[in-house]
Amino acid sequence: MFCGFCMRAKALLDQKGVAYEEYSVMMDAGLRDTMTKRAGGNHQVPQIFINDEHIGGCNELLTLEMAGALDAKLTPA
Repeated sequence: MFCGFCMRAKALLDQKGVAYEEYSVMMDAGLRDTMTKRAGGNHQVPQIFINDEHIGGCNELLTLEMAGALDAKLTPA
């Protein structure tokens, strides 16, 4: 709710018309542990997955967009 990186990542996905599922790990230690394990130990938020591929955080998502590679990743396999 208060995460600027989360808001920026969601804004980009919204701009692209991408449906996504959001999990709030702020108040749920178990869910946060699950996210951290799934993200290979990364505990910062957001942790972004596209088609079960771990992308990383907001900066990595924006880097993909700037490189012109995000749209291809968003295309269903």
